[in-house]
Amino acid sequence: MISLGVKRKEVVIASRKSRFGPFGEHAVNASWIAVQELEKLGLRDDVDLHVYEVPVEYQTVQRLIPALWKKHSPQLVVHVGVSGMATTVTLEKCGHNVGYKGLDNCRFCPGSQCCVEGGPECIDSIIDMDTVCKRVSALGLDVTVTISKDAGRYLCDFTYYTSLYQSRGRSAFVHVPPLGKPYTAEQLGRALQAIIEEMLDVLEHSEDKINCQHEH
Repeated sequence: MISLGVKRKEVVIASRKSRFGPFGEHAVNASWIAVQELEKLGLRDDVDLHVYEVPVEYQTVQRLIPALWKKHSPQLVVHVGVSGMATTVTLEKCGHNVGYKGLDNCRFCPGSQCCVEGGPECIDSIIDMDTVCKRVSALGLDVTVTISKDAGRYLCDFTYYTSLYQSRGRSAFVHVPPLGKPYTAEQLGRALQAIIEEMLDVLEHSEDKINCQHEH
């Protein structure tokens, strides 16, 4: 994170375990494999990358996400999850607060069926996902990137909203399809690398613009 003249930035990547553990409904957890590929590739030299695997448990998410923000004070947190319905790499624009009825891996569901009682119904990421999508698509990668406004009202959406609420919008969520449907781990890793670097660029330019306006 840029603060007090410190040039190094920190990015936290939190990958969701699949619904029934690392394997369960999919032969492998595509999101975790894709993040491991990203780790191999790395990001640009001025970025410190921290990777975590997040259990599919509401109560763990409520403890872990604030703890990660407190520990790292990162410039950005990017959450990655696998979607069995996805055929593209999908950038989620927002997280939702209510409608969580599915049981997690501990057979638990919040009694309120919401992330933050009294919180706004929806929180948008401060990152312009349309711009990120256009930029990544223009790079000519062999991966299709699309936009979504509904992360699914399960642990992906719950995690995203929790992180957006904690960070005042300085979070992102990327859904990837199962491996081989149609992309390889290497393709997904390269896509994540390009997406995150474009997110950082968009975030930095928007902050520079805000700072410039404040100076005037």
